Amino acid sequence: MQAEPSSSAGREPSYAQRVAHLQAALGRLSDVLVAFSGGVDSAVLLHAAHAALGARAAGLIGDSPALPRRELEEALALGREIGVRVERLRTDELALPGYRANAGERCYFCRSTLFAAMAAWAQAHGFRTLAYGEITDDLLEHRPGRRAAAELEVRAPLREAGLNKTDVRRYAREHGLAVAEKSAAACLASRIALGTEVTRERLARIEQAEEALRDLCFRVLRVRDHGQRARVEVDAQELARASELQSELATRLAALGFVELELAAYRRSLAQATSAPAAKSVSQ
Repeated sequence: MQAEPSSSAGREPSYAQRVAHLQAALGRLSDVLVAFSGGVDSAVLLHAAHAALGARAAGLIGDSPALPRRELEEALALGREIGVRVERLRTDELALPGYRANAGERCYFCRSTLFAAMAAWAQAHGFRTLAYGEITDDLLEHRPGRRAAAELEVRAPLREAGLNKTDVRRYAREHGLAVAEKSAAACLASRIALGTEVTRERLARIEQAEEALRDLCFRVLRVRDHGQRARVEVDAQELARASELQSELATRLAALGFVELELAAYRRSLAQATSAPAAKSVSQ
């Protein structure tokens, strides 16, 4: 599966060819255990693996304080929808000083913990192949977790087949997966500024903050923890509505100890997000 799908006369393979390559490659495996988060990438991989391998495919959710309870329940429900075995395994990356330090390699320690736990579970339950939902778009970003995958020989079947974000969303729509239009949902630790220690308490407060604003129905919602200041990020097209609701947002977040509110448009890159100018800022 390491080789990229071949093209005819130098042309890039079509979507159908990329999907066929994925299905054929998965079908050649003896089994596969997928790191399953409930996001569209891992959901597509798990669905395709189940279609190719049946009971020899399974998903494993790493359950830690950085995973919102809502995301956990939605992932478990999605597994039931697909009809595939999904196991929940508690992980404790907070026990690692490198993870807590949040100095730029947090994702490496997180992935390393998850993949090591997967490897132990796989060995105990007769699985030989580990996989995760990396796609070709991810190669354009700095992702420390990729190093952890290489160290523990975790495969990336979607990326190896040449699938990108447009492809996986198309696949999800074609197969009726509920996550087809789901926005990216990074872990709660991603809301903590680099250099600020990741703690169980901070993670819990961020989860509570996002839940407190959930019924306002923003398509994208991030609450970044900057001590007494909450940086609320929404889709750029919804920034004006967020500004209109600023007083309501501030009131709800004040109950969690945030005395200052900052509004900004969400950008996928964390580096961009933490440096992007805020739309408005208000103190309580």
